Amino acid sequence: MAQRVKVRRYRDGDVLDEHDELAAEEPLEIRVRGRAVTITMRTPGHDEELAAGFLVTEGLIRQRRDVLKMEPCDRNDEGNLLNVVVAPEVNIDFDRLTRHVFASSSCGLCGKATIDAIRSLFPPIESDVVIDAATILKLPEMMREQQPTFDRTGGLHAAALFDASGKLLVLREDVGRHNAVDKVIGHALLNDLLPLDRHVLLVSGRSSFEIVQKALAARVPIVAAVSAPSSLAAQFAEENGQTLIGFLRAGRMNVYSHPRRIRF
Repeated sequence: MAQRVKVRRYRDGDVLDEHDELAAEEPLEIRVRGRAVTITMRTPGHDEELAAGFLVTEGLIRQRRDVLKMEPCDRNDEGNLLNVVVAPEVNIDFDRLTRHVFASSSCGLCGKATIDAIRSLFPPIESDVVIDAATILKLPEMMREQQPTFDRTGGLHAAALFDASGKLLVLREDVGRHNAVDKVIGHALLNDLLPLDRHVLLVSGRSSFEIVQKALAARVPIVAAVSAPSSLAAQFAEENGQTLIGFLRAGRMNVYSHPRRIRF
């Protein structure tokens, strides 16, 4: 997940030739039944989870039994390849894909065809889960303690999934915040944990529309971020019954939608 490179450092008049570690970024082509559905720039590792999470959030698969196997292919001139073999009874509507074939690691909305197309894929969340504010406030520190590659590179986003008691279930890092979320959701699918209707998704940066949309696909009722949400993320969360939390750090938080799930 990190690559060692030479660097010339300048500090207070001194010049030093040293080494540094950078977060790895490489392309991954995801195929379904041998057909390419996306190429995403990601941090290598947990590629099967990334592929599974992407397919869940695009509405192409719903449950663990939809995926029969993953077929990784050797590296080639264009990057890494991963073919997802889905069950024959699963109807794959390739025209439903809302992301352009190429997606960068920091693309934000990532070429969604229309916001209306996203809204039509998944119904609003009706989870009645309630979590103490004190539990929510502890989550960023728990996440930060489990980010080893960030400690070395300073260049990765993280997404973490917690249960209603505040227990950390899975954390993934990636150069793309949406990839980190896909990896977490893919982990949940491959371990038969969906729907995540009594869980909290925490992301290390800001919460964009795409982050909230992915959480909706996995049925996550509470989405939290250590930084700010976008206006569209807040609007989307309100419309879809999701509790959206921003600026979750240093003992404080802002709740932008559906605060009923937080016990103050």
